[in-house]
Amino acid sequence: MASQLVLALLTGTFAGALFSVIQIPIPAPPNLPGVLGIVGIFLGYKAIDWLGLQLTLSEVLSVGL
Repeated sequence: MASQLVLALLTGTFAGALFSVIQIPIPAPPNLPGVLGIVGIFLGYKAIDWLGLQLTLSEVLSVGL
């Protein structure tokens, strides 16, 4: 797992540097609050999965399909 994290970080660093060198915008939020928002989405997703909660769209919309 640790090697996957290091490889992902190195790949991301290389890609970010490449985007900067060829002067195109990165396909990610360019500031820390944006990045933390993405991390928050991931953590929320994992928390619901960990808690074992499930909800279908039809339940949310109260539609009996």
